[in-house]
Amino acid sequence: MAILNIRHRCWAVALLLITSSLSATADVVTVVSSQNPLTAISRNEITNIFLGKTNRFPDGQAAIPIDQPDSSSTHEGFYRSIANRRPADIKAYWSKMIFTGRGQPPRVAPDDEAVKEILAGKPQAIGYIDRKSVDPRVKVLEIQ
Repeated sequence: MAILNIRHRCWAVALLLITSSLSATADVVTVVSSQNPLTAISRNEITNIFLGKTNRFPDGQAAIPIDQPDSSSTHEGFYRSIANRRPADIKAYWSKMIFTGRGQPPRVAPDDEAVKEILAGKPQAIGYIDRKSVDPRVKVLEIQ
């Protein structure tokens, strides 16, 4: 009977962890300056921009990715939902790119507010923030 009770508790904890991580990732949105004409972008295009595989938006204009600290839940939510990768995978990817001289990681802004400040002054920048942080300076992109 005690073993059964422990199993139920383990499943309850696992379910709680899964649902809490899903709710954390559901609130992250990809944003650009409100001055940027872009309204929609694919997951693949976002991934390519943030992994340094392209430096252009689909319409050909320059794209400057703005990242957040890899310790932030926003960072984790973004990379899990857009690129289907864990923060450790992203860190390993950039370590390899730097070591081989094939690229540099995106500029890192300390938080949502800093991302919005950068985007407001650089229409060609793209970033991600918590949906609750959206304000008139930025525009949420539709993910295709």
